[in-house]
Amino acid sequence: MATKIYTKTGDKGQTSLIGGTRVPKHHIRIEAYGTVDELNSWIGLLRDQPMKVEYATILSEVQDRLFTIGSTLAADPEKNKMRLPELNERDVTLLEKAIDKMNETLPEMHSFVLPGGHTTVSYCHLARCVCRRSERNVIHLSETAVVGELVIKYLNRLSDYLFVLARQLTYDLGAVETLWKPII
Repeated sequence: MATKIYTKTGDKGQTSLIGGTRVPKHHIRIEAYGTVDELNSWIGLLRDQPMKVEYATILSEVQDRLFTIGSTLAADPEKNKMRLPELNERDVTLLEKAIDKMNETLPEMHSFVLPGGHTTVSYCHLARCVCRRSERNVIHLSETAVVGELVIKYLNRLSDYLFVLARQLTYDLGAVETLWKPII
């Protein structure tokens, strides 16, 4: 017999955290891990686009780390008894090394870059924007609840990685990088 997906326990606008605590579905904790989940979906869509295997491999690892972050955020820090996966400093280092490697060959920036130029690049920029929103939500949550510093650091570095990846994909795909020229 298949497991039922619906439980009906959220029909009145409440949901359970890992540990059993019930909170409203609009709670900042739900917003924080919900946005991480949305980011994970955008990363999946991006990973499905044409790109070098090394980028897809890193994006797969990113998706795993986003599940780790989501599980941490979905747990009540005071009532959870489950052992959950954790981020490590090496997760941040992986992104930093990938950024540095791409920046070695990319032209220096002297202006802001307009998102676009190729569908794959646009998906990357969308993922970057959702990552930034996710980071803002997690920081907001950290003002009233315990959130590991590495979670915020990872999301910050991930948005940097996605920006540089968007630039790299622009060049890999032969697209044009459009620089912002403000009208004054």
